[in-house]
Amino acid sequence: MPVKDLGFRRAAPALAVFAAVRLLGLTVLAVWGAVAGSSAHTLLSARWDSLWYARIAAEGYGYEVALPNGDVHSNLAFFPLLPWLERLVSAVTGLGYGSAGLVVSAVAGLAAAWGIFAVADLLHGRRAGVLAVGLWAALPVGIVQSMAYSESLFTALAAWSLYGALRGRWLTAGLLAAGAGLTRPVGAAVVAAVWVAAALARRRGEGSGRAVAGALLAPLGAAAYVLWVGARTGGGLTGYLDVQGGWGNGFDGGWAFARFIGARLASSAFPAGIGLIAGVALVLWLYGLCVRQRQPLPLLVYGGIVVALALCASGYFGSKPRLLLPAFPLVFPPAVALAGWRPGRAAAVLGALAVVSAGYGAFWLNGSGPP
Repeated sequence: MPVKDLGFRRAAPALAVFAAVRLLGLTVLAVWGAVAGSSAHTLLSARWDSLWYARIAAEGYGYEVALPNGDVHSNLAFFPLLPWLERLVSAVTGLGYGSAGLVVSAVAGLAAAWGIFAVADLLHGRRAGVLAVGLWAALPVGIVQSMAYSESLFTALAAWSLYGALRGRWLTAGLLAAGAGLTRPVGAAVVAAVWVAAALARRRGEGSGRAVAGALLAPLGAAAYVLWVGARTGGGLTGYLDVQGGWGNGFDGGWAFARFIGARLASSAFPAGIGLIAGVALVLWLYGLCVRQRQPLPLLVYGGIVVALALCASGYFGSKPRLLLPAFPLVFPPAVALAGWRPGRAAAVLGALAVVSAGYGAFWLNGSGPP
């Protein structure tokens, strides 16, 4: 891989585009909230999963809710890095934990944008890198990047870990992969990507000792948390899976999701079923383009696992769009295509997508929102 300067000046256009798209989304959300009588701050920091993270930051683990059907929702399902950072920011600034989560997400969002730019710039050049960041920021559920959720934090750690692996910076890649493993269950995708990159490096005879060290570091974060949960619950190695089962989450190869779509097609929600099929087809088509684009194998492994875990999970079907947010390699093929257009046309397309994303984000958070 060619060596490129990753100083602020080189990444500044990408960071500016990301900030502009996110500010547009927040502005539309604030205006929508003023009209609808809702609080943008509450929607971003004190609903859905953000409440669980804030409670962990405030009280630690041990809280659970027993549902009438016998299911138990335990906060052990949520990985600890985000609430740890919320607690740290709160201690330094005096902010409430939910507001501290917004600060973490804002900083992590910029770090994620920089990391996505770094990977895309390395593979496809600066212009494609800027456009990749813009497309990622303007995804329909991009508003989640500005919430007190863990998607931005995870994507930042994943992108920079993958960049480290592609550049042969094995200790950095391993440490960041360990951090990703402390952030979300899908941290397994980052670990797998680092392992693949290290194996390829060893095959080429490049940096074998450091590659092994990075590969050994990569799973430590996820392994530590999963083992701790197993010890706490008495469930051993499967303890964390039991906790997820209490939330109705599991991996069934997509069968439950297929039945969910089928139920939409057989009801008055037929258009929604068609929309879901189109969305899944689009994701798979983009992944196919990544393969045809011959992205490095670690990126293909990472993106493939993120997509598989998102689409093949058995619960919380409304969460699938946001679960796909970390799959940033999917935006590289359209970014490369846009990079071949005239700057004005590419900017117009990106601007239109940003407007649609801002409108949808405000509508979504004032409605069903991201469970």
